[in-house]
Amino acid sequence: MISNISRLLSLSTAMIVASTAIAAAEPSAELIAAAKKEGTLTTIALPHDWCGYGDVIAGFKAKYGLEVNELNPDAGSGDEVEAIKANKGNTGPQAPDVIDVGLSFGPSAKKDGLIQPYKVSTWDSIPDTAKDPEGYWYGDYYGVLSFLVNKDLVKQSPADWADLKKSDYANTVALAGDPRTANQAVQGVYAAGLSASGGDAAKAGEEGLKFFAELNKAGNFVPVVGKAAPFAQGSTPIIVAWDYNAMSWGESLKGNPPFEVVVPKTGVVAGVYVQAISAFAPHPNAAKLWMEYLYSDEGQLGWLKGYCHPIRFNDLAKNNKIPKELLDKLPPAAAYEKAVFPTLEEQAAGKETITKNWDSVVGAAVK
Repeated sequence: MISNISRLLSLSTAMIVASTAIAAAEPSAELIAAAKKEGTLTTIALPHDWCGYGDVIAGFKAKYGLEVNELNPDAGSGDEVEAIKANKGNTGPQAPDVIDVGLSFGPSAKKDGLIQPYKVSTWDSIPDTAKDPEGYWYGDYYGVLSFLVNKDLVKQSPADWADLKKSDYANTVALAGDPRTANQAVQGVYAAGLSASGGDAAKAGEEGLKFFAELNKAGNFVPVVGKAAPFAQGSTPIIVAWDYNAMSWGESLKGNPPFEVVVPKTGVVAGVYVQAISAFAPHPNAAKLWMEYLYSDEGQLGWLKGYCHPIRFNDLAKNNKIPKELLDKLPPAAAYEKAVFPTLEEQAAGKETITKNWDSVVGAAVK
């Protein structure tokens, strides 16, 4: 279904044909009024240092005057879907209106009747292969798996996945989530497996589990959820994370400790996340207005400020909407040349293998 997504999400300006009029589209006055009447938007799993979400949420609140009720910022994609299921008949503050989940969770949530369709005003500038044709889910941003390295504790940064097995990296390597529920962690295991299998996607899940089992047995794996705080404290000196998270966490520490973000030489897995509106959203109009904001030029540039490649990146670039200083902060384009965008089928197979067999093969409870 998305086998050509790497080509479609390349920086080629010939990719997307969308008019400036479409890109500048605004939500209707009726939608804005209906959303303001609801007064609140409930989000889930949106940490402020992920993809620039802190400023994005602030921008939405400032523009439309709605309150944003933020649930469990550190939840994973699986937790988001479970929150919808658990609150089907609940219109209170624990019921999420919207979700931001890994690509494979979009089609499964649609199949289970958990999300509702809505096409934003800038719909035509979102690549066809990164959205559900009926509007149930749509790509929002993408990045690649990388290593965030604490240079106070790790003098020689690993250059590739195989390096993480070296004795030099004893008690250093962490995943940015629980690989049984969090998409970022699942994709980290998948990427390691893709490298170990020589690029064979069919073996990536199984090989990824073997890889982390070896890391765990050698004492190199740290069963702690990697993020900015444990990184700064030194408990997770190397974190496998999306490049935008790695850069954001590192920058937030203002040089204490110094850090490096390394895109591995092989197993460079790129991942698209997707947005969707809960089928049981207590504030459906606020949810639609939120989507309009996220896919506007302003919202897309907000994600770019958080080191993410927004899904409308090529459309914005073609229309000269991206400030040069933002482009200059991104990693060199050469680091992305070997990036692989797994198909939905490959992701689903890898996810099933990893989530179901992590306990039995690796046996490390990540907390």
